[in-house]
Amino acid sequence: MTSLSLTKIIDKNVIVVSAAQKLKDTLEQALTHHLIVKSNQRILGVLTKEQALFLTPTDQLLSEFPWTPPITLRSDVDIVSFCQKHLGQLRPIILINAWGEIEGVVTPAHLLEGLLESWNVLNAFYNTLLDTVNEAVAVVNQDGIVTHWNAKAQSMYSITEQAITGKPITNFFERTALATLAILDEGGPIRQAYHRPRPETHVQINASPVLFQDKIVGAISAEQDITQVVRLNEELSHASSQLHDLKHKAGPSKDPFSRVIGKGLSIQQTISVARKVSGSEATVLITGESGVGKELFAQAIHEHSPRADKPFIAVNCGAIPIALFESELFGYKGGAFTGAERKGKPGKLELAHGGTLFLDEIGELPTQLQVKLLRVLQDKRFYRVGGTEPLTVDARIVAATNRDLEKMIVSGEFREDLYYRLNVITLEIPPLRERTEDIPDLVQTFFQEFTLKYNKPIPALDAEVMLNFLNYDWPGNIRELRNVIERLAILAEGEILNSQYLPPSLSSCSPSLAASASALSSTFLRRDFPARGNSQEIEQIRGALEKTNGNKTAAAKLLGISRGTLYYKLNQYKGI
Repeated sequence: MTSLSLTKIIDKNVIVVSAAQKLKDTLEQALTHHLIVKSNQRILGVLTKEQALFLTPTDQLLSEFPWTPPITLRSDVDIVSFCQKHLGQLRPIILINAWGEIEGVVTPAHLLEGLLESWNVLNAFYNTLLDTVNEAVAVVNQDGIVTHWNAKAQSMYSITEQAITGKPITNFFERTALATLAILDEGGPIRQAYHRPRPETHVQINASPVLFQDKIVGAISAEQDITQVVRLNEELSHASSQLHDLKHKAGPSKDPFSRVIGKGLSIQQTISVARKVSGSEATVLITGESGVGKELFAQAIHEHSPRADKPFIAVNCGAIPIALFESELFGYKGGAFTGAERKGKPGKLELAHGGTLFLDEIGELPTQLQVKLLRVLQDKRFYRVGGTEPLTVDARIVAATNRDLEKMIVSGEFREDLYYRLNVITLEIPPLRERTEDIPDLVQTFFQEFTLKYNKPIPALDAEVMLNFLNYDWPGNIRELRNVIERLAILAEGEILNSQYLPPSLSSCSPSLAASASALSSTFLRRDFPARGNSQEIEQIRGALEKTNGNKTAAAKLLGISRGTLYYKLNQYKGI
């Protein structure tokens, strides 16, 4: 951003006069025009209109005046650039164009006015910038006096700009809780640090000293309010612990994996592996797309393990700000940083002692913390933030991710040694689109949950609705299906639920659906099947499965129906 050009303050009322003229002959002109005095084509000086006001008419020749050579510049030079080069040389400036022609004069008075206007423009940009950013910005001078306090800071701390500007910042905050004062003393910047300027306020702060001529003249801080994130994280952790305690008090489940809905081969194979894994102490890496139920499997592994009566602590690595992550995972010692609790605070790792620590979205773990987690896996020891004494921990690590960690290793985003430490046993959860046969059971389970929650009867599903469910790809997996069922439970009216209540993504999910429904409406989509089933239809399906050696995709093609329709009929005719 440039300042104002000198052309903005130029005065073009100029007259070129000869140095051989007398003052009395030119003074009248000098009251209305700046006089550029020349001798043999050489400019001797400039007589400004302001100077002429203090002169009296005499016979003195202009050539006899003690002229100070003027500054001659191109007219496209900006004010600030000029002042930086000619500081202390305040004298008239003659502006010329690209062809060397005189365009006008800038006097020292005009220059000061231009500098003031330029400063006001820059200050307007500066203030607008401060109020546009989504962080609370505070600026203090070298004495700790607040010079700027933006709108976000006003709302975050309930302190108006008028109340705090011009006053010591220590009048409003404890000195020990001020990162800006620490910068004034130490001179180093702060980057993405967790900070508590007040007991009830949690922020992520970036701060830097303001330098002028290699001297610190102030400091500026930008704080992002993460109080709500911290509180939600604490509430989530507390709720998770309470849920585990309630389950434990109610008595251990006969089979924790019974909460995983599905009878299909792929999910049953996954459950079988998880059962075997749960009895060991090996670290487990659960992979799968978002919404497939990775945390449900992690909880089941814990509850089916010898550690079932100990804590299950879940940490979402993608939901905690980087600045807060280390203290959340490892805890901190009292006084470890500005605003820390005096007694310190245990981290999630410490809270999981004896039990299981579930690290969800492990691919989001900051790279600087990956090496520390690796050390915990290797040595079973760690340090609190600010601590000097190592703490021993006995916690089983179960991690989960929806990202390709091997690609992240190649790109340098994830440590290879940590990957192999976590990946002792991999448990891959299949996406919902690959276990379509489980959709009817999931639909029934979720309808039972939400109709009970909203005190509504369970509706009968129109066959077309179930076909939509079976043919849809479910990019959000079980989480998306659960949300759709909740929507239907709330909106649906009457005894039969038809496609009018479906969200647009499902009602038009597959071009082949309409064709399949039309072609098979007389046989496969009839809603008046007798309870014992349609024997002809059963034989058709059984014959197709025999011809394709049980390959359901191939059998569906042979029958001329969609795979989803076949799964629907298989679920209906349990005896096939």
